[in-house]
Amino acid sequence: MSFEFSDVLKHLPHRFPFLFIDKIVGVELGQSIHAQKNVSINEDFFNGHFPNKPVMPGVLIIEALAQAAGILGFMTMEKTPEEGSIYYFAGADKVRFKNPVSPGDTINLFASIRSEKRGIWKFDCKAEVDGKSVCEATILCADRPK
Repeated sequence: MSFEFSDVLKHLPHRFPFLFIDKIVGVELGQSIHAQKNVSINEDFFNGHFPNKPVMPGVLIIEALAQAAGILGFMTMEKTPEEGSIYYFAGADKVRFKNPVSPGDTINLFASIRSEKRGIWKFDCKAEVDGKSVCEATILCADRPK
């Protein structure tokens, strides 16, 4: 199955400048997703983080993982935000940052469904650049009416 950028926009309510998914590489419905974020020096956050040593803030890497998990959840439920459902970021556990992310990097974002109960989804997530781990986390999302 191949994906277009329009699939990202269809399954996430986020828009520029807070959209952190550029590409859906692959999805196994009910199981996992592989998405990507291309990191550019033009990102606004690099103006202050840090001026002479640009590093992507860890909280934004977590947000990118949550957005990838959100796409997986929406696709698995066969829902879209346009249909009146929204996926809230509900928490992150066991967060670990391993390596910095810099301009020019492509972050590979992976999320796997661990569980779902009463609209609360738990995902095992990891982010990698060039095969090296940059972040791992368990992310919780809540499916709620808009």
